[in-house]
Amino acid sequence: METESEPYIRLATLRLLHEVVADLNTARSLADTVQTVADGVIAGLGYELSAVNLVRPDGDLIVAAVGGSAGAEALMAGRVGSRASWERRLSMGDRWGDLRFIPYTEGWVLDEDDVPEWHTPGPAPRFPDEWHPMDRLLAPMYTAGGAGGELIGVISVDRPRNGRRPGPWGREALQMYAFHAATAIGNARLRANMQRALLRLEREQQALRASEESFRQAFEYAPSGMAIAEMGGDHHGRLLRANDALCRLLGRTASALRRCSFSDLVHPEDVGTLMRTFAEGGRAELRLERRDGSYVWVSLRNSVVADAADGPRFQLTHVEDIEERKRHELQLAHRASHDSLTGLPNSAELRARLGSRLCAHPPRPGESGSGDAEAGGLSRGYDAFDGPGGAGLFDGPGGTGLFDGLGGSGGPGVFERPGGSAVGGGIPYEPHVHAIAPREDDDVDDGHKGLAVLFCDLDGFKSINDRFGHHAGDAVLIEVARRLAGGVREGDTVARLGGDEFVVLADGLGRADAQDLAVRLRNAITPPIRVDGRAVRVGASFGIGWASCGMTAEEVLHSADQRMYVEKRSRAKERRRAG
Repeated sequence: METESEPYIRLATLRLLHEVVADLNTARSLADTVQTVADGVIAGLGYELSAVNLVRPDGDLIVAAVGGSAGAEALMAGRVGSRASWERRLSMGDRWGDLRFIPYTEGWVLDEDDVPEWHTPGPAPRFPDEWHPMDRLLAPMYTAGGAGGELIGVISVDRPRNGRRPGPWGREALQMYAFHAATAIGNARLRANMQRALLRLEREQQALRASEESFRQAFEYAPSGMAIAEMGGDHHGRLLRANDALCRLLGRTASALRRCSFSDLVHPEDVGTLMRTFAEGGRAELRLERRDGSYVWVSLRNSVVADAADGPRFQLTHVEDIEERKRHELQLAHRASHDSLTGLPNSAELRARLGSRLCAHPPRPGESGSGDAEAGGLSRGYDAFDGPGGAGLFDGPGGTGLFDGLGGSGGPGVFERPGGSAVGGGIPYEPHVHAIAPREDDDVDDGHKGLAVLFCDLDGFKSINDRFGHHAGDAVLIEVARRLAGGVREGDTVARLGGDEFVVLADGLGRADAQDLAVRLRNAITPPIRVDGRAVRVGASFGIGWASCGMTAEEVLHSADQRMYVEKRSRAKERRRAG
């Protein structure tokens, strides 16, 4: 019968239910959890007696905990009821959701079965919902929280404090409690199984730990980097372990390194070296990326940790820092190829770069050079591969051949034969793109493009050296080098030949282009240069030569040098006439 106080009773019951459910998750062992379940029925649901029966491996149920009565606990705890007797009880009586209520009028048939219970006789109920001492209320517990799961136990309750059979709210509270109790017992069993498994594993690993300790110390405290990588499978090459020395070398944590492999860290130019080393073994020198994005030179040495039955399993890599040695090597190489004062390529490097564009075979008559305006990508004789409208199959946007050579826009294709004949004609093609000088007619720019060699000699530099000393002269040379380097395109070469002589290599220029470049560079050099608080000026004379296959680098430089002297004398005469 509903009363005005019913909502308040439900709220109080809900608070108690929340507290006892919270206690279920604090128990440390399976035994503590089961006893907490039994005590929670007494504390939170208003019953004076409870028992928790758990399913054993053989299927029978054992009384694992009793709450509310020391006498009942002494009589029932540890006793076993058969599975058949329990299934009989769960199949009879009234079904209240998942609960089973067996009234005293039906329960007399259970007095002789083997299920442990504590009941006392009493008088007949005085009103319809009064609790009788022989009434039985059972709350099954299932693994999935409902009747569809596997039965793990049964909570039996007795003696409601209010003396009445539970109403809908009381039934719902008991059913909800049984659900949480099943979850807590399942978790406790899982923890117990895990603890037993961990104990077995610990015992099995004790002998292995002793043998691994020496390797661990050698690995962890090695002065140079060491790593263990996985071999085979989906994660081939992934780092499984890295020591402190490797972490310090790369500026990365061990956990970060375990998420990657050496192929993720290697410099793009060194990937091939790394793959060959992993495939063939041995030692390799390459660059690995630090956390800050910089690269460090290292020496890698690999060895395979093999299993007698399964073959190779892990790869042990020794990583040695060779940054200092590589830095010295690179510095020596740079010093050998660059001017120590200006930082520009020196005479030897200039001759090497110029020589790489020249070959010993002079161009044939009518052959297109590195910038022939008539050549657009592949040879025009390559008719067999022309597309619709005469466009070459390999032509790119604007008619530039997909395989154009080094000449830039309008350059010859690397598969073009000298003279414009196609590869398909049966004569072997030459992969080298000839350097060809534009025609000597100074009055006409016929559109030919070539490799221009601008020879620069400073005017008035000797007087600065004589008046202000070599320190001032060096400062002037450094500033002139900076201005020259800032006045050319990326890919052009500015080199110091020696003394106050500089050379500029600029590819893909016509005669007018080269003249314009010389004027721009001369104008860049002539503004005053501040040295020790004073302004000094130098002029510049430029001679323009042209690289052509069949010539040597010395001949090309000599030709440009001679033109420079012609230009210097011409400018001197003009100044005298003007004076």
